[in-house]
Amino acid sequence: MDPDEIIRADPTLDRQERAVRLDVRGRPVVPSRVPETRPTPLGDHFIELSIVVLVCGVVAISALSFGASSIDPMVRFPLLIGGAVLAVVTVDAIVRIWRSAWAWLPVDRARGLFRFIWAAVLGASLVLLGALFVLLIGV
Repeated sequence: MDPDEIIRADPTLDRQERAVRLDVRGRPVVPSRVPETRPTPLGDHFIELSIVVLVCGVVAISALSFGASSIDPMVRFPLLIGGAVLAVVTVDAIVRIWRSAWAWLPVDRARGLFRFIWAAVLGASLVLLGALFVLLIGV
C-alpha cells in the first residue's frame, strides 16, 4: 500500500472551532462563579456576625417561651443586639448581591436580573425587620 492510499483511506474530520463552549446538551457553558473584584467590608466576618444574630435570637425566643414578656431585659437586650447586627449583615449582603448582579449581567443576563430581584427582596426584608424592631422594642 503506498502512502497516497493510506492518506485517502484515513477518515477526515471536518472540525470547526466554536466561539462558545457547549455542554452535553448543546447549550453554551456558563461559568458557575464571577470573581468578586471589590469585597465588602464585612466579607471576612459575615459568618461570625451571623452566629451572634443566631445566639441572640435563641436567647430571646427561649426567654419568651419560658414566660418572659417583651419588656423584660432578657428579651430586649438580645433583640437590640441581634437586630442591630442583623441589619448590618443584611446591608452588607445587599451590597454584595448588588455588585454580583452587575458582574453577572454581561456573562448571563438572567442570573444578573435574578440577583437584582434577590437584592430587592433583601431590601424589603430589611424594611420589615426595622418595622418589627420598632414594634417589639417600642423605640
